[in-house]
Amino acid sequence: QVQFVESGGGLVQAGESLKLSCSASGKISSNSAMGWFRQAPGQTRAFVAGINDSGNIDYIDSAKGRFTISRDIAKNTLYLQMNDLKPEDTAVYYCNVPQYGSWSWVRHVWGQGTQVTVSS
Repeated sequence: QVQFVESGGGLVQAGESLKLSCSASGKISSNSAMGWFRQAPGQTRAFVAGINDSGNIDYIDSAKGRFTISRDIAKNTLYLQMNDLKPEDTAVYYCNVPQYGSWSWVRHVWGQGTQVTVSS
């Protein structure tokens, strides 16, 4: 089993920044593909940004130029630096490992997530 603990969320004003962290523990390879997902109120959880096992990075269009995903392999920790935050970024943010090589499915049980709230 793999467990994820997300942290770093908070309440910020539009234009400000936050850095999220995701600590992974359990049976997970240090270079496993990992990604960030978010669930806004009333919406389904969706992919935001990810690093595959080759180190290639992918972002949703609205995150490009504002969000940066990175990882510390030694610490088995995934990060998401979020700049120029917008109210539409308000959501609970989660991390997980993709299933079947696609960001549409995940392999493990979700963690508790970290709440990001952006006021206008």
